[in-house]
Amino acid sequence: MQIAAEKDKEWQSHRSPPETATLKQPVVPDIDLASLPDADLRFIEPMQAKLVEEIPAGADWQYEVKLDGYRALAIRTDDRTRLLSRRNNLLNSRFLPIAMALEQLDVGTIVDGEIVALDEEGRPSFNTLQNHQTATTPILYYIFDVLAHRGKSLLKVALEQRRDILETIVSGLSDPIRLSGVLDARPEDLIVAGKEQGVEGFIAKRRTSVYEVGRRTGAWAKYKIHKGQELVIGGYRVGQHGFDNLAVGYHEGAKLMFVGKVRNGFTPELRRQVAARFKGLESERCPFANLPEPKNARRGEALTAEAMKAYRWLKPRLVAEIDYADWTDANHLRHSRFVALRDDKNPKEVVREVER
Repeated sequence: MQIAAEKDKEWQSHRSPPETATLKQPVVPDIDLASLPDADLRFIEPMQAKLVEEIPAGADWQYEVKLDGYRALAIRTDDRTRLLSRRNNLLNSRFLPIAMALEQLDVGTIVDGEIVALDEEGRPSFNTLQNHQTATTPILYYIFDVLAHRGKSLLKVALEQRRDILETIVSGLSDPIRLSGVLDARPEDLIVAGKEQGVEGFIAKRRTSVYEVGRRTGAWAKYKIHKGQELVIGGYRVGQHGFDNLAVGYHEGAKLMFVGKVRNGFTPELRRQVAARFKGLESERCPFANLPEPKNARRGEALTAEAMKAYRWLKPRLVAEIDYADWTDANHLRHSRFVALRDDKNPKEVVREVER
């Protein structure tokens, strides 16, 4: 089973044909739109997937590749199309070709998807996306759900029916808009192929699930091949090219809890780029509620009151995506590695993700 394509080929099985091609007329889904409530064509918080240890199996589930990009809603009203981040920031000017292509949507449409950059091997690459202004690889918008169609709300319509409508919608669009493909495979085969081809993971969705705005109920589940999650940067140890390591943590209620120091994953240039983001965030106050640590708190150097003197503190505004090998019994990260900054994440919503 092929997931990531070779260079210069399809990354997923679906790709809209060029405008000059003759489009096959899709089958219109058997849904009475007139019976559905009117849609509120405003931003809504996207539905979330719950982290799981195993991919759910069975005919009740459909599978998609977990895309590593910026989650974005597209809302088509009478006068314009707005491309909005999950924090309700307007992305039209930042990703103008995508926004312009979405003008082809019918008025009264809301779709949910992911803005993705493909690397030279045809795989989603978040680092490439962050540097998209200088990238030579495609920046695409993969749509995986539709929340409103022709002014009618689809939030309470089952996923499999929404999918039918979505395929009808996307069949009339072309690059940089694509449909996120559904993978016809067993979970165990997905994992093998995903490891071979370097994808981040998979999303499993109940075919009968409705779209639960802003919720993480388990009707959507995410399986990560490589362990990792977003963490908040609260400080750094001064070092070459800006810093030696980053002090990171997550929220427990209103408290920011320190969980580790991240020093791997950086090139000198990346260190300089990250350090440049500290400007204006400097603080005299340590933001972590559980510091200082006792001397025996961890293997290696604990962040004791003495060790903290070598650190500079930041207001907890920056979110970093961090890979790691495991969590220790003391709730610390083991073998952590910096992946990227995540401007699309709200630091106040960063909590420890627990596998179910």
